[in-house]
Amino acid sequence: MNKIEHIGIAVNSVKLAGDIYEKLLNTAVYKVEEVASEGVKTAFLQSGPNKIELLEATDPDSPIAKFITKKGEGMHHIAFEVNDIEAEMQRLKVEGFVLLNDVPKLGADNKLVCFVHPKGTNGVLIELCQSIG
Repeated sequence: MNKIEHIGIAVNSVKLAGDIYEKLLNTAVYKVEEVASEGVKTAFLQSGPNKIELLEATDPDSPIAKFITKKGEGMHHIAFEVNDIEAEMQRLKVEGFVLLNDVPKLGADNKLVCFVHPKGTNGVLIELCQSIG
């Protein structure tokens, strides 16, 4: 794993949360996109090398909707950048981690992603991210 790629925060509204984080970080939201396969709208902010991903549910049955219903708004995951997501997935399986995906899937911000179950990481959902292209 190369670095923390971003921190994901589950919110009720990317617009309202975006306004807050723009003021907090003194920077603008640089990208908003919908990931229909995950039932989520995302907004990204960057401050120096650090990125924040705001996640709003677009489907009441999506993982983000369920997370907010159970825990409320707040930190959802930490994403790590990797060079070869398939190799990293295999390495983590050998180490005994449970992956929530059998194969990488298309995520936001032009990335292939895979999630590691939080039960094996002290309650923190981990996302692996590999840039496409």
